[in-house]
Amino acid sequence: MEQKIILDVDTGIDDALGIILAIKSGQCELIGITTVNGNVSLGKATENTCKILDFLQVGATIPVVRGASQPLFRPLFFEHRIHGEDGLGGALRDAEVLTQPREGFAPDFICEQVLARPGQVTLVMTGPLTNLALAVRRCPELVKQVKEVIFMGGVLTEHGNVTPVAEYNMYVDPEAAKVVFHAGFPQLTLVGLDVTRRVLLTEEHIKELGDTPIGRYVKQSTSDYLDRYFERNGVRACAMHDPLAVAVALDRSLVTTKKLYVDIETKSELCDGQTVCDFQNRLKKEPNMNVCLDVDADAFFARFLGALKA
Repeated sequence: MEQKIILDVDTGIDDALGIILAIKSGQCELIGITTVNGNVSLGKATENTCKILDFLQVGATIPVVRGASQPLFRPLFFEHRIHGEDGLGGALRDAEVLTQPREGFAPDFICEQVLARPGQVTLVMTGPLTNLALAVRRCPELVKQVKEVIFMGGVLTEHGNVTPVAEYNMYVDPEAAKVVFHAGFPQLTLVGLDVTRRVLLTEEHIKELGDTPIGRYVKQSTSDYLDRYFERNGVRACAMHDPLAVAVALDRSLVTTKKLYVDIETKSELCDGQTVCDFQNRLKKEPNMNVCLDVDADAFFARFLGALKA
């Protein structure tokens, strides 16, 4: 049976690659895509999402629904240095936007779709968790009716990518993450920097895509990202943060997980947005999520490149 998925995105470079993977894989029914502020503004994230659907010629079949335009309590915090002012690294900058978002509010759409298909819908969240936190507050029964929540966010054993300890999605709206972490989802899976930094798209991978529309898009959208990643990490690559979260929804065998208790810091001058994992059960609390601790990078790229070349 095909996976039924709702993607929740703040469409920057890697969100777009995640959307492309979900659609080109042919392995899931994409019920809809909801947008949230994060890498870029809500308006730009929504526009970018529509541009990607137009690029893939599927805009008429997948609804796009706008969500939260700001974090629950905090000011906006964008990531233009990595994703560019337009969020897609300059790719599709001049493309006409044909697809338009449908009326509605993302948290309501998430609730409606999950309750209409109890136990069947997987939510894949690749931006800040604001929309899901709002959905949980509006519709607490959502927690028991969703099949699984897979979110890209956090880092547990390494350094952050915004502060020394915080990953971007968690840093932008830690209060929303705390709501999600403590909501009681039976299946909540964290795909953090611990594994996403091990799936690095290189120029060799991009060459495999060839001189095709998708190959040219990927090359252009990731060009500046590769430069920025090299400046910080000494490797010319694009970390596949969001595509990995999508891939985990399609094939769980790509990652090794362990059920652990994870919380998030919301009141620290130095450590806001830090995801704290109780590896040794010192807090004596029930594990609340599946934590990805290892990944088969070769298998991921076989799946990712195979889908994009299909």
